[in-house]
Amino acid sequence: MRRPPRLYFSLRSPFSWMAVRLLEERLPDADRLIEYVPFTEPDEQSLTELKARGGEFHYVAMSKAKHLYILSDTKRLAAKHGFAMKWPIDTGAEWWELPHLGWLKARELGVHREYYRAVMAARWERGEDICDREQLRRVCNEAGLDGDVLVSAPEDPAIREQGVQALMDVYEDDVFGVPYFRLGRHRFWGLDRLDDFVTALEQQLAVTAAKE
Repeated sequence: MRRPPRLYFSLRSPFSWMAVRLLEERLPDADRLIEYVPFTEPDEQSLTELKARGGEFHYVAMSKAKHLYILSDTKRLAAKHGFAMKWPIDTGAEWWELPHLGWLKARELGVHREYYRAVMAARWERGEDICDREQLRRVCNEAGLDGDVLVSAPEDPAIREQGVQALMDVYEDDVFGVPYFRLGRHRFWGLDRLDDFVTALEQQLAVTAAKE
């Protein structure tokens, strides 16, 4: 069966944050039309399981110069789109599996949109550490979600399995950065390719509707 359009997103990336926000403003039912796949750096457990399946993780840590450029570029883009933003201070020791596996658990519970909005507001609007279990629990609870269940996602074998499958999708689709869109054989990487992806998606939807 042909897979639906895919969006590889990251809770870490400012470009992913802006792309998803703009996408959903343009297509409010985007998560019904598109398969969202989390892209995150695997921890030791997930990396071991990924390699056991024959997969690898393509992402390479950026240089200091690139990081500084992204910092200024992100602020410029946020201002351009009118997004309030507070840059979070990352130490390099963050456990990115925690919030991303939490998203998978939220999807299982049917509250992934609420979870995503709450976590992105915490990270990009308030500069909070969403990789800290206690802070993430608080963010979830304040959003009316079950923080205890969501921050326990890394200990849920079924969610771990979903996380490793997402990493395999990342590997098999040759995803090297986010946001990354896949539509059939066509690939679109980066915030500046969002319009091209949406245009291609709308064209595909129009063709499909005409055949019905």
